[in-house]
Amino acid sequence: MPLQSVRESELAMPSTHKKVIVRKMGRDSVSGYVSPAHFVVEGKLELLNPSGKVVLIDLPEIKSVDFVRDFNDAAASSRKTFTSRPRTEGLWVRLKFIDNDVMEGLMANDLTQIIPEGYLITPPDTRGNTQKIFVPRVALQEMNVLSVIGRPEARKKTADDVRQESLFIEP
Repeated sequence: MPLQSVRESELAMPSTHKKVIVRKMGRDSVSGYVSPAHFVVEGKLELLNPSGKVVLIDLPEIKSVDFVRDFNDAAASSRKTFTSRPRTEGLWVRLKFIDNDVMEGLMANDLTQIIPEGYLITPPDTRGNTQKIFVPRVALQEMNVLSVIGRPEARKKTADDVRQESLFIEP
């Protein structure tokens, strides 16, 4: 394989980029695109801004990275907490940021999906502009699991087998 094609394949950007609004600690925000698989590189967020320049933002400067449907809705998600118990499977978590802001969301109940730099959260209002939120660990003061929400079939109790003799149960 020629050296040039190896370098091109190593440096090739993925064909899909997701729209994000990066909310910084200072309350300002930056819009752009990130690679969904590798948007954190060496402690920095790699963002392609709308003018086509790659911008690196240190994770300690970031409060959240909101994966959005549209850039026009620059306001933060309207609802930050659930109005009732969520129905979707996962971990119901409450995040308290270092600026004392509080947000709830759902996380996957799967340790293989957790990355060391932060957490990927599904916001309470899934019909809104924000689809997912990446929260860096350094932006959090604390994180609490409110509930583990499982599959409905996992909660069903099985009926006792009446064919089995109960040898050690006293009448």
